[in-house]
Amino acid sequence: MASQTTTITPERGKSFWQRIRHPGHGRDGSKRIFILSAVTPMVLYMAFWTLLPILWALALAFFEYSARREGGPILGLGGENPFVGLKHFRNMLDFSEDATLEVRQFHTSVKTTLMFAFIIVPLNLAITLPLAAMIESVGRAFKIGFRTIYFLPIVTSSVGVAIMWGYILHPQRGFLNGALTVINGKLTVINWTGDSSLTIGIIPVALLAVIIAYLWQDIGYNLLIFIAALQAIPESIKDAAIIDGANGRQMFFHITLPLLKPTIFLASVLTMISAFQVFDIIQVMTNGGPNEQTRVMVIDIYNNAFRFQRMGWAAAVSVVLFVIVLIISLAQNRLLRTEWEY
Repeated sequence: MASQTTTITPERGKSFWQRIRHPGHGRDGSKRIFILSAVTPMVLYMAFWTLLPILWALALAFFEYSARREGGPILGLGGENPFVGLKHFRNMLDFSEDATLEVRQFHTSVKTTLMFAFIIVPLNLAITLPLAAMIESVGRAFKIGFRTIYFLPIVTSSVGVAIMWGYILHPQRGFLNGALTVINGKLTVINWTGDSSLTIGIIPVALLAVIIAYLWQDIGYNLLIFIAALQAIPESIKDAAIIDGANGRQMFFHITLPLLKPTIFLASVLTMISAFQVFDIIQVMTNGGPNEQTRVMVIDIYNNAFRFQRMGWAAAVSVVLFVIVLIISLAQNRLLRTEWEY
């Protein structure tokens, strides 16, 4: 019997980047050069536009920095922009009545952001998942039409969406008050986004108005994700369930929903991150009002950094926002992760 021999090439034992630096010859060398030329611009782009701003914000969080003041020779830090260490973060923990205005506004923005995000995520999933299942159950000709209709708001400018909903909710010329006037038979003037006394439980109506506008624009994205996931479920699983006598409701809750758990995790994380970054819709519709009822953390960062030139404080708030999003994303990963795939 002929003995089998194994040829050991010099490429074995080398890391990916070692092989990239020493590409060799022939087709493999050309492939590695192509990979390097394709990856390098993206790495440089991400480093310049993502990593450097993160590091700069982290550095500013330890300084009392303003672009109006003349600082030290290194990036304007020092001098009239002094190093304050953990002062900003210590001030954030001041819950006394003597806390400064910026600290009280920070506490309000954190509470509002958490309320906004934890309302948006379950509502978004509760709307998009059943809607995706219903769209998949109709004929092919209708599927294309429904997908187009629900995805159109995604490609619409957020500012345009905010202006449109501002007209709908306008107290004098708004469509909603006009419809209520027709229904009630008398003039109805309700300032949906400007009256701080309007609340439903602990939730301000102005915040609910922003949530509705945000959901109207955002549901199409998760809808397409769930439609793609539903199409990826093997037909053999569905056929086996039908043979076993499962009806539509049983198939959805006992087969479709468990198989979509990885997709639900992805959609919930993406939606949560997006909700924490909301800015333009709130800025146009309410500008953080009324009475700071819609002041979220990104609005707080924007106002402190660019309106009042408190960039050190704004950077510290952005660091806190990053930590909150990271913690919630890790918690979602722990609660929704699965160890299997289909």
